[in-house]
Amino acid sequence: MRELTLDLGERSYPIRIAPNLLSDNDWPSFIKGKQACVVTNETIAPLYLEAVLARLQGWQVSVVVLPDGESHKNLETLNTIFDQLLEDNHTRKTTLIALGGGVVGDMTGFAAACYQRGVPFIQLPTTLLSMVDSSVGGKTGVNHALGKNMIGAFYQPECVIIDTETLTTLPPREFSAGLAEVLKYGLIADVPFYDWLEANWDGLLARDPELLAEAILCSCENKARVVAEDEREGGRRAILNLGHTFGHAIETATGYGSWLHGEAVATGMLIAAKLSSDLGWIADAEVERLASLLQRADLPLNPPAEMAAEQFLSLMARDKKVLDGRLRLVLLKALGEAVVTDEVEQAKVIAAIEAVR
Repeated sequence: MRELTLDLGERSYPIRIAPNLLSDNDWPSFIKGKQACVVTNETIAPLYLEAVLARLQGWQVSVVVLPDGESHKNLETLNTIFDQLLEDNHTRKTTLIALGGGVVGDMTGFAAACYQRGVPFIQLPTTLLSMVDSSVGGKTGVNHALGKNMIGAFYQPECVIIDTETLTTLPPREFSAGLAEVLKYGLIADVPFYDWLEANWDGLLARDPELLAEAILCSCENKARVVAEDEREGGRRAILNLGHTFGHAIETATGYGSWLHGEAVATGMLIAAKLSSDLGWIADAEVERLASLLQRADLPLNPPAEMAAEQFLSLMARDKKVLDGRLRLVLLKALGEAVVTDEVEQAKVIAAIEAVR
């Protein structure tokens, strides 16, 4: 068992990492009352729902099975959670349980933040990306046709239970998408971790259990440190969005689900690295180093061919990091040192986008 605590005072919670935790008898102790609602999707339910329900004997339990995919991360699908909670007479003492990847976790957390003005929820992430990123830190929400994650709330879970055994059923494309977010932590704040990832990349790609557990722990530790300093993204937490402004534009332009979130972030990080290099902040060799790691993981290096730089700029203008009409970008002042800046010339942004085609 690997365990750490995200320190947020009275909202602090544990993050536990080990195989077979879904079958463990301890995690239900975080349920506050006698009611619970498990939210999952049609892909995960046949694999892991039975194990979770077996741990919930003695509770009044409802189950919501959502359609799978980013294209369903919207208000219409969110309402199906509220429908079930109301039909089954769940009170404000119920606990929502998110069993699935980032889409399930984000939507369940947002439903928990809204239902009767806030009920507890538990994260049981089943994808690498959700284990190292979306389940940790309390960002919840849904997409809108005009922008990704533009409707949501900061709302922390009671705990994050990471059962690494669930990664054995994760499709290769989803697994690679998660590795993009793992790389991000080394790039923005932890050069020794980045070096370790590069040295162990082949083993991680082969899903070595010990290497994966260590990578997940280090990723969560890095994110926990940043979130503890800036829970609501008023400053430093924005560095966690390296590549995301470009990536969210790709996801919005292509229709949610065509590109996986981690795939879009991978290309976005490469654009950000190229722009950082063009500004003279990092060496060209570091851009190539990142490109090599992404390529070895079968992650895309190039944005959609049909997506012009002007479309990037138009969609990025709606990004949550836009402040007073100025686009703020997360770039690399140095390897392991991310900064947020609104002082980059538009021409340089366009040049970086075009350079990675």
